[in-house]
Amino acid sequence: MIKTEDIIKIASYFSIIAHTPGRLRVRVNPKIKNESSNISILDIENLPKKINGIKDIKINKIIASVTITYDATIFKPQIWEDLINKRNLEEITEIINNLAKEVM
Repeated sequence: MIKTEDIIKIASYFSIIAHTPGRLRVRVNPKIKNESSNISILDIENLPKKINGIKDIKINKIIASVTITYDATIFKPQIWEDLINKRNLEEITEIINNLAKEVM
């Protein structure tokens, strides 16, 4: 099971490629492999089942990118920008915890 702190840690390896309300595409730093003992690709792919507002996550290992489709009325686009840029993390943690189905 993935924890809210893990989501914040994962996001620290992301840089935004493209972002329109409802769809975020990020480049993934290869150093994320250092987290593989704590977080699996399956954990990331299953986030839509665990957090309301995240519709789909597609991982492209070949080009090291992740595309996240989300409900922009639940997750305002600024939340994603803040998460990836490590701003307002306490507020983001609270939002994620409120939307979580299974995340701890």
